Amino acid sequence: MSVVRVRGLNLHYGHQQVLRDLSLAIEKGEFFVVIGPNGSGKTSLLKVLAHLLKPAGGSVELLGKPLFAYGRGELARCLALVPQQMPLDFPFTVRETVLMGRSPHLGLLGVEGRQDHALAREAMDFTGVRHLEDRRLDQLSGGERQRVIIARAICQQPQVILLDEPTASLDPAHQVHIMDLLERLRQEQGITVVMVSHDLNLAALYADRLLLLREGEALTVGSPREVLTVGTLRHCFGCEMLVDLRGLDGIPRITPLPGKYLPR
Repeated sequence: MSVVRVRGLNLHYGHQQVLRDLSLAIEKGEFFVVIGPNGSGKTSLLKVLAHLLKPAGGSVELLGKPLFAYGRGELARCLALVPQQMPLDFPFTVRETVLMGRSPHLGLLGVEGRQDHALAREAMDFTGVRHLEDRRLDQLSGGERQRVIIARAICQQPQVILLDEPTASLDPAHQVHIMDLLERLRQEQGITVVMVSHDLNLAALYADRLLLLREGEALTVGSPREVLTVGTLRHCFGCEMLVDLRGLDGIPRITPLPGKYLPR
């Protein structure tokens, strides 16, 4: 069964059309990555799926139910969003931040019980931040903060997790740590992962399928080998790229080609 289904989606910012007649289906337990140039509509699509933006046309279904039919609490029990940046205006502790993921499951009084605290500890253990539980978010590194926000999302017990550039501004070791964490989440808990990324190589290494967006349209959807071809990348990004299939299990390795290496 498709966990997320989008049909004929259109989105406008004023007079500018951001998404054009977009259709796609994401399956249960899939690692689905959205890629494309700046301004192609990647984050806008994620916000539509999170019910933060209202489309101008088309439909979105989550777990077989129209997205607009969900109340806020019901939606938060099914779907979690990990933004690219976490505001630090009110720096909560790690424990407090992770416990926020339980709010959709709390009663009228909004008081966490023993089970909520146990789930928060499990989420912190899973993401490796339990030893930081008394630290404030503004005292953490970028990689540590991302793991905390993912722990908060896990604490929601969602079926789908949406992530906007979770590895942006992280060094390679932290990038792999975050991506391995998401892969474990998918394999061990069956959560469907939908992620926006600019990193073509990380996307190729982890994605079951890629959606390549260009100017708000789906240029192609498929496996990394199907999507990341020389011709498709040239058409989408407007530059020459080397696609090497000799690496891990034939997974494409993408290298942008500087002008000095191009034939003259």
